[in-house]
Amino acid sequence: MTEHSGRTNSIWMATGTVPRLSKLHMNEQGHVCVVGAGIAGLTTAYLLGRAGKSVIVLDDGPISSGETERTTAHLSTALDNHYVDLTRWHGEKGARLAAESHATAIDVIEQIVRGESIDCDFERLNGYLFVPPGESSDMLDRELAVAHRIGVRDIHMVARAPITSFDTGRALCFPYQAQFHPIKYVAAIVKAIVRDGGHIYTDTHVDHVEGGGSARVTTQNGFTVRADAVVVATNTPVNDLVAIHTKQAAYRTFVIGAPVPTGSIPKGLYWDTSDPYHYVRLNRSPSSEADLLLVGGEDHKTGQANDADDRYAALETWARARFPMITTIDFRWSGQIMESVDGLAYIGHNPMDKPNVFIATGDSGNGMTHGTIAGILLSDLVQGRANAWSTLYEPSRKTIGALNNFVNEAVNMAAQYVDWVTPGDVKEESAIPPDCGAVIRRGMTKVAVYCDREGRLYERSAVCPHLEGIVTWNDSEKTWDCPCHGSRFDRFGKVVAGPAITDLSPVEEPSVH
Repeated sequence: MTEHSGRTNSIWMATGTVPRLSKLHMNEQGHVCVVGAGIAGLTTAYLLGRAGKSVIVLDDGPISSGETERTTAHLSTALDNHYVDLTRWHGEKGARLAAESHATAIDVIEQIVRGESIDCDFERLNGYLFVPPGESSDMLDRELAVAHRIGVRDIHMVARAPITSFDTGRALCFPYQAQFHPIKYVAAIVKAIVRDGGHIYTDTHVDHVEGGGSARVTTQNGFTVRADAVVVATNTPVNDLVAIHTKQAAYRTFVIGAPVPTGSIPKGLYWDTSDPYHYVRLNRSPSSEADLLLVGGEDHKTGQANDADDRYAALETWARARFPMITTIDFRWSGQIMESVDGLAYIGHNPMDKPNVFIATGDSGNGMTHGTIAGILLSDLVQGRANAWSTLYEPSRKTIGALNNFVNEAVNMAAQYVDWVTPGDVKEESAIPPDCGAVIRRGMTKVAVYCDREGRLYERSAVCPHLEGIVTWNDSEKTWDCPCHGSRFDRFGKVVAGPAITDLSPVEEPSVH
């Protein structure tokens, strides 16, 4: 693999900043408490604030420190699960509403950008879907026919995508797609929420959500927020033990960023149909002398592989074969996708909860538009307004057509519990290299051991506190990842992503050597 800068941060982290905000330092009360300060939570808070509601937003990290800062920010109606599949799972009406809702989400982002005068590089452009070399393009014909049948008539076939360095063959053109800089956008949304009277608190870990007449959100630092309604928008719900987590699976997806000569690649969104698939766009480079080509894909289930270098190398090989003007790889990072069993997000009332607790999850690879749809839909539901999309995105839905997907995911999750009886990664702590981790069997249990750069060892239980899967080491991100439902913990066992809401437990005799 070509030498790169060594950065594991995204381009957005390098070229955008968000306001620094304080921790929750007192009890609060408002109309709505939003847990999660990514695009879904902040869009919900923004729209509710515009409607005159008092909103309190809580996040356990900085603004957009979760998956919003790791997106490649495609704003698209070409969904990761194609209309052929969506029609089979949701019927023609459901597929049509899915297309309509994602198109509306792009329109709403554009309206907010204009209304708030946000400088976030928003622009409209075409998107192109094509098949890998040597494969039949018949699926494009089927997708086009279904799209037209459900009323998405602006999609059309072209002889090739406008990439001069590589002949894609026939491609579907999706007009009027868009892209933007997500961190610049979110930073402006934050300022608008505060302007409208909202309160946003960061570095504030929520440890309990309770709905009812006066909903209550308690935090790790002892303070409480009371509200008429609670929205949990934490990528995957941290207030739900089982119901949603059996209907979606967590995947890691990988991205590289490479400078290319300005104008050498026509601007557009590009996707292939490989499995795993690839997605491509251009971004303004920090240097005015080049564009930045962002290439993503090579997904795997969270916690079920530890080969990020191979994934990045595969991305680079794929990209160089199509874009020979690439010289260096300056950025690389990974993100987490929650893939629902039927291709659409779960947005609405949290199943088996009080009526005033709502969730947004299951981004299914279209996080920026699904997050914006969540803001639109949840702001309506919180205010008791009807919304034509509510049934489509209802979290308690049972999609009969996607039953095979549900069963396959359930079997995969169950298989991960075999790790309880397997040997450890290594037999002795001394075999763990510096700045690495490994799971060690100790009697009847397993211990997650991290060795720092100086050789000190840090031990935590390897049992995920969510539903007791055994975590695995992610050497690229330096995290412990649960292969069952996607919870993630830093090298010392502190929870960084749900559904787990607590840290990995200390071992019976915690030791730091």
